[in-house]
Amino acid sequence: MVRASHLRSYPVRHILSALLLLVMPTAAFAADEKTADKVELAPLPADKTVRQSATIGGKLLAYDVTVGTIGIQDAKGKKIGEVVYTAYTVPGRGAGRPVTFAFNGGPGAASAFLNLGAIGPKRVQFGAQGDAPSDSPVARDNANSWLDFTDLVFIDPIGTGFSRTLEDEAATKRDFYTAKTDIEYLSRVIFDWLNQNGRLTSRHYLVGESYGGYRVPRVAYYLQSRLGVGLNGITMVSPYLNPQAIDSDENALSPLPYMVSLPSMAAANLERQGKLSNAAALAEVEAYDRGEFATDLFRGRSDPQAIERLTAKVSAYTGLDPAIVRRSEGRVDIRTFLREIHRQEGKIGSVYDSNVTAYDPFPGAAEQRSNDPILDAIIAPTTSAAVDLMTNQVGWKVNARYNLLSYDVNSAWDRDNSDSPVGDLRKAIANDPKMQVMIAHGMDDLSCPYFASRLIVDQMPSFGVAQRVNLNLYAGGHMFYSRGESAAQFRRDALAMYSR
Repeated sequence: MVRASHLRSYPVRHILSALLLLVMPTAAFAADEKTADKVELAPLPADKTVRQSATIGGKLLAYDVTVGTIGIQDAKGKKIGEVVYTAYTVPGRGAGRPVTFAFNGGPGAASAFLNLGAIGPKRVQFGAQGDAPSDSPVARDNANSWLDFTDLVFIDPIGTGFSRTLEDEAATKRDFYTAKTDIEYLSRVIFDWLNQNGRLTSRHYLVGESYGGYRVPRVAYYLQSRLGVGLNGITMVSPYLNPQAIDSDENALSPLPYMVSLPSMAAANLERQGKLSNAAALAEVEAYDRGEFATDLFRGRSDPQAIERLTAKVSAYTGLDPAIVRRSEGRVDIRTFLREIHRQEGKIGSVYDSNVTAYDPFPGAAEQRSNDPILDAIIAPTTSAAVDLMTNQVGWKVNARYNLLSYDVNSAWDRDNSDSPVGDLRKAIANDPKMQVMIAHGMDDLSCPYFASRLIVDQMPSFGVAQRVNLNLYAGGHMFYSRGESAAQFRRDALAMYSR
């Protein structure tokens, strides 16, 4: 789930958010100054596999679940890290069956959100209104899993889950916590898993949520152009494709941060009124967004009539008090919206789904002093379910902390956005006319608003066909799959892509 699959908290630029926030990377940096380059850790358990079953798509499916480790070596062959994965494979099918690799985001999020919330064979409920940290962490059959049409491998990057670095803090940051090295070592993990399991001749797919959506186009191109592995398809779930388009604090001139968030605010308002039947209900606000809204934003306070037009339109679309919109001159930031739209109830909305709320513990404070309502509710059940699966059900016994979300990884991350996931996506598509691409968004998501992807897709070349990149919208927010019908439709859309 989480934006994610990323770690987004307020302000929005620090939320590479979606979802995601605990403390220490798994490796305890146990070293004095003389041995700072050598981290001594107890060995991880050997790979372990057990047989399970689940009813998926109306049929009982038997499968093997494996918790395993892939080592990361530096250029000299020295092991510097260990990546832990959870793989679900249907026995007896072999290389003739597709295999999908899944990542969440953060940076700093383990893959449990996609595994136990969206596409794995078992799921634990989280991310919807009314969910609480004390909810049962028992995972039950996921009728909307993808396992009946593809094997699944969920990868936890270094510092998340039980994956760990074997280096000191400085080397870890250099070798694992940059956008470039992240893509390189995770691509190698995929290659190594395929090679070790005899699956290089299978059909290959990637799925990434939130910052994972930033990863997968780049991983796809790196695999394709550097490691020699072609991708049959990629799915980006609530992707974080353009950081600059979302961050209003660092875009004093550009109207894009306000443009990309307005349709999701309008979607939330329509949903509260029971009027959001499907994505077509947003056609009017999208047309306004591309035209009069952008023009009036550029005019700004130099044109008082523009401010009045913005006030009338934005308040009508969002449901905000016109006085609040006028005070912000039509530039309603996400934090203001989430607090003000629910202020009369004494609640605050989640950046991942603004209609999922929690009581504001400090309603009189000038700024929000609490964590995100969804994040606070999902960490406990998801962590407990993931650890129970790996250590109890599978029997991969390890004495270490499981990091569902790591603040340390997120804060240490080198946010060099000089390499574009959209650029790599364009190159990967251009190189392979057969590769399928789906972008999936919840309409209420304000951590990674869908309209940013809409604008990106509309600016891409045709590549010789009408629609190389399909943008699918669903009811809900960042973790739209927490809603039953949205999860079912997401499965149907994925199955259609895999069947082509």
